[in-house]
Amino acid sequence: CFPWGGKCGGSREDSGLIKFSSCVGTKGTQYETNSVDFKPQKGKKIVALDPSPPPKDTLLPWPRHPNADGLRRRKRDWVIPPINVPENSRGPFPQQLVRIRSDKDNDIPIRYSITGVGADQPPMEVFSIDSMSGRMYVTRPMDREEHASYHLRAHAVDMNGNKVENPIDLYIYVIDMNDNRPEFINQIYNGSVDEGSKPGTYVMTVTANDADDSTTANGMVRYRIVTQTPQSPSQNMFTINSETGDIVTVAAGLDREKVQQYTVIVQATDMEGNLNYGLSNTATAIITVTDVNDNPPEFTASTFAGEVPENRVETVVANLTVMDRDQPHSPNWNAVYRIISGDPSGHFSVRTDPVTNEGMVTVVKAVDYELNRAFMLTVMVSNQAPLASGIQMSFQSTAGVTISVMDINEAPYFPSNHKLIRLEEGVPPGTVLTTFSAVDPDRFMQQAVRYSKLSDPANWLHINATNGQITTAAVLDRESLYTKNNVYEATFLAADNGVAHPQEIYLIDINDNAPELLPKEAQICEKPNLNAINITAADADVDPNIGPYVFELPFVPAAVRKNWTITRLNGDYAQLSLRILYLEAGMYDVPIIVTDSGNPPLSNTSIIKVKVCPCDDNGDCTTIGAVAAAGLGTGAIVAILICILILLTMVLLFVMWMKRREKERHTKQLLIDPEDDVRDNILKYDEEGGGEEDQDYDLSQLQQPEAMGHVPSKAPGVRRVDERPVGAEPQYPVRPMVPHPGDIGDFINEGLRAADNDPTAPPYDSLLVFDYEGSGSTAGSVSSLNSSSSGDQDYDYLNDWGPRFKKLADMYGGGEED
Repeated sequence: CFPWGGKCGGSREDSGLIKFSSCVGTKGTQYETNSVDFKPQKGKKIVALDPSPPPKDTLLPWPRHPNADGLRRRKRDWVIPPINVPENSRGPFPQQLVRIRSDKDNDIPIRYSITGVGADQPPMEVFSIDSMSGRMYVTRPMDREEHASYHLRAHAVDMNGNKVENPIDLYIYVIDMNDNRPEFINQIYNGSVDEGSKPGTYVMTVTANDADDSTTANGMVRYRIVTQTPQSPSQNMFTINSETGDIVTVAAGLDREKVQQYTVIVQATDMEGNLNYGLSNTATAIITVTDVNDNPPEFTASTFAGEVPENRVETVVANLTVMDRDQPHSPNWNAVYRIISGDPSGHFSVRTDPVTNEGMVTVVKAVDYELNRAFMLTVMVSNQAPLASGIQMSFQSTAGVTISVMDINEAPYFPSNHKLIRLEEGVPPGTVLTTFSAVDPDRFMQQAVRYSKLSDPANWLHINATNGQITTAAVLDRESLYTKNNVYEATFLAADNGVAHPQEIYLIDINDNAPELLPKEAQICEKPNLNAINITAADADVDPNIGPYVFELPFVPAAVRKNWTITRLNGDYAQLSLRILYLEAGMYDVPIIVTDSGNPPLSNTSIIKVKVCPCDDNGDCTTIGAVAAAGLGTGAIVAILICILILLTMVLLFVMWMKRREKERHTKQLLIDPEDDVRDNILKYDEEGGGEEDQDYDLSQLQQPEAMGHVPSKAPGVRRVDERPVGAEPQYPVRPMVPHPGDIGDFINEGLRAADNDPTAPPYDSLLVFDYEGSGSTAGSVSSLNSSSSGDQDYDYLNDWGPRFKKLADMYGGGEED
């Protein structure tokens, strides 16, 4: 008796070993084990258990190891049976599944744990275990469609974490419940079947999937047809295979002309189609009845009539209507017409109107009232596609067509519509050429024929209106612009009601045109043997009054034969080249005499303008050579180039001069505005402040340095900027960094005193101009300053300035009496 209850089967061998092969649980469950061999010993227990019998759900996968002097066994692992858990369980949770314990827990405390998907791997904590008791629980409802099974491993360790037993595998299977409805792949299925199909013809397949276990009834789907619309000619025209979903015909009588489409509702149910316990879903199957040619076309009338004017083609004379119940604008409906009798000459054809399907009787060959006054046609109609198999036609649909020919007034005609007259050009006026005789086809109408001229481009011909005789009215010329390929064409009219007749006159050529040379202009290098000029002759006449031609140079002027030579290549071509070793570049007129082979021959002297120019290695004229050939010599070309260079230089100098003057103008404009006179006006500035009191100024910039080594006679203080420096060093000394303590008024007064006492100053007072004009100044107005303390100016001091100012002193310094 083993701890889990039940019985084990085995055998006892002669050696005293007991071999267990299988065990059966208390509920009849069989547990497969590996063979376990052990030998009982007297006074020893097989397995140590708790005093109370263990529960039925306790598993002991790890047998206790016996002592050395106890039972001996071969070490084998037991196979733990799978644990089945139903999905969607309502709990309560956690719900105990099984208890796992080792037979060593009587000796030492043991801790149990589980690992794997569902325990310590996602999804986490689906299963848990009591580490002390070994009871394993499921913590929430299971979903077989999410995870159908779990593989866990149970572990047993002591309190120090040392492994007590080898890990054991636990397999947990989720038992499927019917919690999913069948789902169709599509909600609407489209299929088709030919009309007239026999029962059992395949139409289409519908498919539904169930997420439940397909090996159980929960996932076994069955199909059935719920409704069929319309229920004609039978309410059960189709059936469906309950397992595969194949829809097939079950009854005969499908006719597209009566029912073109069926709508079938299909239901899928699991639990093998049990409507009481199974879950269901529906889909729509649309079955289109396709057309076959089971209806031949039929004429709507047995006879049709029409009329046609004679000599008219491509005219519809009658429309034939048919009726066909097959699919419009399909090969089963399209009609094909054929004339089976009444038109042996092929005057008519019947074409099909692609829109209305009517037969259009059309004239393709003109009819003659004088020959046939009426036609009796027999027309048969059929479809573009052959009739479906099994369709028997009792008759071919035919109809009769009566066509009347209407007589019209036909124009006279010439038995020979084209006349060609061969005649030498140059015949005198009044020469008889031919006589026209027209025939009137209207035998039932008595009409007189009159002749007239319809087209005579050169006005060379005349026709007699009564008898049709044609004579010349002028001299005929083959070289005229009105003649093409030696033929002059005129058209004459013979009419009872009007008909035109063309007349062609072939003019025989005579040698009346002299040949001419081509080209009129050419180009050649100034050195011979590099290239030559190919020339050809053209003649307005025709053979034999054209080539072969004779080419030659005239004897006058003599320079032509001296400079040029001509060589005949064949009957129509010759080659002109230089005879001398060098000819100066330029334009030359070369006369050439050409003579044709007519009888008598005609000659003509043609002038060819030849451009002689220097050439490169390839025999092409250079750019300078082309200019030289135009009539300018080398010296003229050099002179032109020099003039161009001088012109470019002058333009460059003029541009530079203009830029310099513009620069000077801008400079002067910045220094002195032309609108201002620096002696009489105050300069205008862009910035005006609020006065000297609101700004700080460095007056040292306006003062003369204390020490000026280059002007020893000047007193320290004010520096004059309008006097000419007398020292050797033109630049000013560096200004001191510390500003002068005086204000602007004191500075100006010092400058005035310096100017009055300076004998080297100019003969007029020039006040310095500063860059600031404020709203007010503590220095007062500068208009109160005078050159001297008295009101009258004393000019006697000019005598002290030297002989240059003596005359000025005499003019202003003599007093009032002077």
